[in-house]
Amino acid sequence: MDMSLIIDILFDVFLLYDSSRKLRLNKGDLSMKNGKRLSIAIIAAVFTFILAGCLKSADDVASPAATQKPEPTQAVEELQPKEPASTATPTIAPAPTEMPEEAKAPTSEQATENEDKPEDSYESMIDISNAYMSTITVTEDSPSDYMAKKADRTYGTVVHKTYASKTTGLTRGVNIILPPNYDESKKYPVVYLLHGIFGNEHSMLEGNFLIEISGNLAAEGKTKEMIIVLPDMFAKTDINQQPSLTQEGMLIYDNFINDLVNDLMPFIEENYSVLAGRENQAIAGFSMGGREALYIGFTRPDLFGYILAIAPAPGLTPGKDWALNHPGQMQEDELRIKDSDETPYLIMLCSGTNDSVVGTFPKSYHDIMERNGVNHIWYEVSGADHDNRTIRSGLYNFFSSIFKAEDFN
Repeated sequence: MDMSLIIDILFDVFLLYDSSRKLRLNKGDLSMKNGKRLSIAIIAAVFTFILAGCLKSADDVASPAATQKPEPTQAVEELQPKEPASTATPTIAPAPTEMPEEAKAPTSEQATENEDKPEDSYESMIDISNAYMSTITVTEDSPSDYMAKKADRTYGTVVHKTYASKTTGLTRGVNIILPPNYDESKKYPVVYLLHGIFGNEHSMLEGNFLIEISGNLAAEGKTKEMIIVLPDMFAKTDINQQPSLTQEGMLIYDNFINDLVNDLMPFIEENYSVLAGRENQAIAGFSMGGREALYIGFTRPDLFGYILAIAPAPGLTPGKDWALNHPGQMQEDELRIKDSDETPYLIMLCSGTNDSVVGTFPKSYHDIMERNGVNHIWYEVSGADHDNRTIRSGLYNFFSSIFKAEDFN
């Protein structure tokens, strides 16, 4: 109720009371009836005044529209966010708490970089070697496509050279396969490939499709262009000495490590554009050459990061075959890499299951390495003998696997 209306009513009551009082004073004959009416009017006016006051108080309490609604505090607004209307400007959410540096997820670029650098998780050369060999898949036979020359490709060329050997005191011959378009301004990794007993620097060029396999793999980007060195492994000191199946004859082959390290490798490095370092140098061989490749690789892992032994001959460790009782170039427990920091990236052995010359000696080397904790790749060529099929298999798998150390360093 409006206060002005209440004031008007009270004023009218006052006037009515005043008039009544004057009548009683002037005439003195106001009747009882008129007095009762006056009293009722006065009581009604007072009651109306009281009722109006109560109603106003009730209105003040009950009517939310009569007062200004207080704004909610910021804290309440954050805890109980309201969905904004479609036409309203959305509220900017408070910034999230910064995650600790170590808890942040890597960006896509960082994830890719981590995938490209698996070596970040390697703690030793043994770890790198294990990881390197774990990526290799062996093919039992060299694919026929890689043993044929293709019209749209160029292949390496063979050059025959001689070098002076201080080890033997003789001039010795060597064949060198240069990659196609050999360029002296470039540097190439190098493989030293050793022949079998009674062989020479020409033997590994016969029937093994060596130039075709290495050339086709390089042309398809499955291996690097490389220089392949084919030495005469019979490091005799007497020009009249001939290979023989005797212990004296074996010692002449064992002398090749000295000729290789002291004479042949310096000659190659001086005259050809080769990369230095064990990550760029491999030693491989067949039969007697396989035995010597293992001996050289395990004796000088500082020089060779990759080792291949195809059907390695007996005599690396003590043993007896149909021809000799071999004292061994090393004892079985010595067939290990002495310095773990010089662990080769790759050690690979293979042999035919029907080898009639070296029998199970290749597998015995595999077994010894397993006992000594030397990680390596061992596989057999089903039905193969001591033959070119086994050689081609070993060359294909080895060439397609070597000189990839930069992916792990």
